[in-house]
Order: sequence, then C-alpha cells, then structure tokens
Amino acid sequence: MTLKTPSFWYRPAGSKPPAVERLLIPAAAVYKFLYDIHHLMKRPYKARVPILCIGNLVAGGTGKTPTSIALLKTLKTYEIAKNPAFLIRGYGGAEIGPIRVDPKIHTAWDVGDEALILAQYAPTYVGGDRRASAQMALENGADLIIMDDGLQNPSIHKDLRLVVVNGEMGFGNKRLLPAGPMRQPLDKNYSMADGIILIGKDRRDALRGLPEDTPLIQAQLKPSASAQIDTQTKYLAFAGLGYPQKFFCYLKDTLGMNIVSESAFSDHHPYEASDLRALHKQAEALDARLITTEKDYLRLPHIEGVAVETLPVEMCWDNEEALLQLIQKHLKPQS
Repeated sequence: MTLKTPSFWYRPAGSKPPAVERLLIPAAAVYKFLYDIHHLMKRPYKARVPILCIGNLVAGGTGKTPTSIALLKTLKTYEIAKNPAFLIRGYGGAEIGPIRVDPKIHTAWDVGDEALILAQYAPTYVGGDRRASAQMALENGADLIIMDDGLQNPSIHKDLRLVVVNGEMGFGNKRLLPAGPMRQPLDKNYSMADGIILIGKDRRDALRGLPEDTPLIQAQLKPSASAQIDTQTKYLAFAGLGYPQKFFCYLKDTLGMNIVSESAFSDHHPYEASDLRALHKQAEALDARLITTEKDYLRLPHIEGVAVETLPVEMCWDNEEALLQLIQKHLKPQS
C-alpha cells in the first residue's frame, strides 16, 4: 500500500506546524535510532569496479532517474566506462531478484517502472540484495555500476556519492520521517555527499548549511527532443509520484501548457482500469486530453479508445566540467 505525501511535509517556510506534525516528532526520534542501529550492523561490500551512487535526502522522487541517465551518457561520451550498468531496488515490482531487466519480457509490476526506463539505456539489475545484484552485474561484464537510490543503503561501498536536490521541493519542513520527508538529519546527509546535484533554482534555501568545499553540480530538467509541447490544447494532468505537484507545476509554469485539471495519486500508484476510465470521463467532460509522466504511463492498463500522452524529459548539465572533475577524482579503476 502506498500513501500520498503529507501536505505538512512541504508546508510554506515559516508557517506554523500542524498538530499532526508535532505529534509525529517522537516517532521521528525512534526512526533515527533504528536507522543508526541498522547502519552500525552492516559491513559494506566493496566491488572490484567503481560504484557511483545517486541518492536523495528525502522520501519520494527528486529526479534521480533522469539524473542517472544523464550520468550514464556523460560516462559513455567521455569514455570513462565502456560497459556501465544500473543497480536498482525495483520499487513496486514483484521480482525479489537479483535479476537483469528485460523490457521485452518484464513489466512495471515485475521490476518497477524506474527499472524499465533505465533498462532502455544500459544493463539494469534489480533486487533487494544490492550485493547480489552487483555481483550479477560484474559477472556480466560491467566495468562501472551506477547505483540508483542507494545513498542510505549501507551494504555496498560507494566510490562516489552524489546527492540529488530538487530546487522546487528542497527538504520541506526538514524533519525526519514520519514528521517530515528527511531520511537523515541534514548535517549527516551532507557529510555523506561527495557532491550535490541541484535541479533547477534553489527556491527553498535547501543549500543553506552546505559545506563550502562541497562540489555543486547544477542541472535542468528539459523536454527531450521527441517531446511535443502543445500550449493551446486543454489537458487533464495526473501523476502518482512522491510529490506530483512538481510535475503539474512544470507543465503549467515552466512549459506554459493549458492544464485545466489535476489528479494526484500516491507514489507508484498501481493504476486499475477503473482509475483510467474515471480520468478519461473527467477529461471528456472538460474537452481535454490526458497527460502523465513516463513512469506513470508504464503502470497504466491498456484500454481501447483511451489515449494518454506523456512528457519525455531529460537532464541537462549547466556545468558539466565540474561533474567530470568530480568523477575523475573519485572513480578510479579498482585493482
């Protein structure tokens, strides 16, 4: 069962915390205690190839998947890796793993939507046991591993740890789960990072307190070359993300699309035919088309006569040279 992101996690800065947030603060202390114990009990596995870890500091999506793809392209363009592979847990999939994703066979219900997208670009391995998945990747000839969403996983040694920060979302109320979206205290999170990737402008002052010597890579999410932006047509936008408002605002404010209605679902929502029929009915009443994310599209059932458009996006680096310097510093071939 997945839940929607609580609105108080991303309440306006300076606003008074609601009662439910204050009541959850003791639970956040318990979460921190259990988290620390879990990490103390793990001895990380060190692979014989470099491992580049992409992570975030908050629960929910921040743009890790397009970041991972952009990093892969940079690694291959500059011949830093010849046969890189992705390592991912496969959230929402039924497969326990380790397993190599095959888009011709697997569905989002098997391996998760992110894994299906990543597998279009490089060999992708799914499994709850990251060590076993890494070993499978090595057996298949991987010379570098990109670990998607593994920053808080202590089972594998990371040679380069990059933290993705979405400038629109920031860190919300900066409280630990479940009182807020933070997976760890901010100071500890920053100490784990070899570099920060900031997507968009820092509108919530998320980088305050960032050590001055921490490398900062700036990037932008932009529609891919195949995207068709229509600002005249009316759209009903829907998404099942950790923070779906991010998608809606991007369509309206950044791209100027005519979004006449929005429907937010829980993160990784398992769409049923009834969901899609209801959305289609709402769109017809508004004389609008349906649009969603690429990830959500992979979880939709097929219903004849119901068309859903997507907005393919890609990550573009503002200062790729700084990224290359960071990669060259940390990702040295293992002996």
